[in-house]
Amino acid sequence: MRLARMGCFHQTRLSFMRALLRDLKRERWKFARESWRVDARGEGVALYSARGPRRTYTLVCFSRDLPAKLRSDRVIANAWDATFALFDGAPDEADIKRLAANVPLQEAGQCRQSELVMSRANRSVRVFSRVVDALARGAQPPRELLDASGYLMRTTAVYANGKFGLCDRENFAGRAGHDQMFAAPFRAEMLAVWLIRWFSIDLAEHLARAAGGRKAVKLARPLARQLGIGNATGLGMAPFLLLHPALLHCWMRARETALSRVRGISRSGKKTRAHFCRALARMRAGLSQWRTEDRRQLGRLRELKNDLEKISAQTRGGALQGEAPWDALIRWSRRALSMEGQELLVSLALEPHGELVDDLAHEMSVDESRYWRIRAGRRVGELRDAIDANYRWALGADYAEPRRCARFWYVSEEKLEPRLGERFDEPGAEKELPLAAARDIAALRASLGAFDADAALAEFLRAHPRHRHAVRRAQLAAQLPYAEIRDNVIAKELRPVDLLRCKLSFFGATRFDPKSDRWVRITMYQHAPFPDELSAMDADDWAYPPLGENGE
Repeated sequence: MRLARMGCFHQTRLSFMRALLRDLKRERWKFARESWRVDARGEGVALYSARGPRRTYTLVCFSRDLPAKLRSDRVIANAWDATFALFDGAPDEADIKRLAANVPLQEAGQCRQSELVMSRANRSVRVFSRVVDALARGAQPPRELLDASGYLMRTTAVYANGKFGLCDRENFAGRAGHDQMFAAPFRAEMLAVWLIRWFSIDLAEHLARAAGGRKAVKLARPLARQLGIGNATGLGMAPFLLLHPALLHCWMRARETALSRVRGISRSGKKTRAHFCRALARMRAGLSQWRTEDRRQLGRLRELKNDLEKISAQTRGGALQGEAPWDALIRWSRRALSMEGQELLVSLALEPHGELVDDLAHEMSVDESRYWRIRAGRRVGELRDAIDANYRWALGADYAEPRRCARFWYVSEEKLEPRLGERFDEPGAEKELPLAAARDIAALRASLGAFDADAALAEFLRAHPRHRHAVRRAQLAAQLPYAEIRDNVIAKELRPVDLLRCKLSFFGATRFDPKSDRWVRITMYQHAPFPDELSAMDADDWAYPPLGENGE
């Protein structure tokens, strides 16, 4: 639960994208492009439906011919190449008209409870136009071009859960009449992104036909599968894990339980070993497609390539053929590999064990309200002991020292997004969010030490109401061991990108490309089947790039 390690996580079988596609196939969902009203310039609306056992959901896509000078990944942008809403049901013309007046405005518009997700995306400047030009001439784009980016469009926000009028998650996740798969985390968002990927290919092919006429061709499916959806994610997402400690516990517990199950295997069969070696070979090949200009990440990639060589050497030497082979391999990795390599090995070790671990993907959600209530009848001494047991990492530091309190988290007035301020260089520290668990728990412990140990917490909180949020966190952490990130998240050394990397790995993101320590580009659903292929293809054999020619 240290950020240096969490910032090295990779996708696994439990990641939300992968679990979603498995469930969509198992439940035999049906998908269709219901409407395409887009002109030769790329302006118009398109509708894509996803029909589940109980309800239909529709991605409503608004496309425009955006001038290049208006295209930006920054959250302060106010125009995009495409905007989207995931609609609960099948929208009629009145719904589409209302959405057209609001969704392209994003934050400046207003959604209703009939919309579950709102998003926006821009075309990849490097790739989109070249793919369209090639298809218009009747040619396929070179594979190297697609490898360089990994997507045609990239989202810059995927909003849900009540924001800007969207439906609250509790109104559709796991409720009667809705598809039960939505009870798992971020399912509506991941469904929307998967359908956006389909739209991005359709838009490129449509513009190619408009430019090339009869000469134009469709993008070959093996090449199309090389393309996912990009995403640019910044500080707006970073505090999520700090704000949802019970949910973080569920995610981490599932991941650790999966690893524990695998490490407990006494012998590994031939098929399992072969599956692992194929995934390892595919990851080694895929690493060559991972592009970044970040100096720190480039160093990590060099280490990772060396680590994969070491893992290959271990497996060739028979490391998987002895007693408790996976436990031995993980123990070896702690001595022999970088932290990034250790965490990638965790992902690879889970890969051939779907029957053993996939059920845990349905144990990664929680009713967080169960933990909101402070148990004020407990004794001061009991909480003091719990803090001493669970927060040793946070106690003893001087949080008044400038280096230890250099930053503060706040919400921006303009975009209502979390931001990170410099405490001694910028105004606004009085608006700080209560996210600095290490500092606040240490302050709580100091106040508890001066209070009667047999007194009820209610008495303590009447005297010290500023500690309410810290008391709540301390009580929660005593029940949920993975609830707290064990680092000082206002320290000068904080790298917010580690928070982003951890959360995005649970989404299933790949090809992490940090643009600073505060935002990162990723790829989602690269190599995954498209909706019209899901019933005939393996829903889960896409997280590592294929080895053959043209993506086959």
